[in-house]
Amino acid sequence: MNRFQRLLQKGLQALLASLLLALLLLAPPAALFLLAPPAAQAQLHSDNNSPPVMRSIESLRDLDYQSWQLVAYREGPPGGPLILRIVGYPGKVRLDHPTALRVKSGRQHWDLEDVTLANPQLLGDGRAAAAEFDLAPLLADLKQDRPLRLALNGVFVELPVPPFVVEEWRSLAKAKA
Repeated sequence: MNRFQRLLQKGLQALLASLLLALLLLAPPAALFLLAPPAAQAQLHSDNNSPPVMRSIESLRDLDYQSWQLVAYREGPPGGPLILRIVGYPGKVRLDHPTALRVKSGRQHWDLEDVTLANPQLLGDGRAAAAEFDLAPLLADLKQDRPLRLALNGVFVELPVPPFVVEEWRSLAKAKA
């Protein structure tokens, strides 16, 4: 091999190494893009004898790694009341009522009203592992799908809510049943 061929071979090796490095650097974001959560889609749930219910259901963990189910729902046509139900595991937690839900996003904060006692199903449930809150004041102020931090006095200090969940909640207000 002459000198020119050796230089050409080294140049090709360097080019292939650069391409491989570039591919490896670009692969993780592409893989993360493929693993991103699906677009927000609220679910329609209806019983035969009741108005249709639009809802968003997510299971999230607080900073103490306790699991909570968050169900945002609206009964009836768009513009109806939006309710957030927070459910803990029965026997592990007992929620006292009324207790306001503290919501923070950046410098903003809201105290959402506890409306649990207005729901006859929860009023008669002796497990007291669920609470409901009026989402309207929060959603009326939010202009973007921002991450939220929830706090419920005596129950959890901080429950992070990711932006895609907030997007689902905001979509409930406009969704047609």
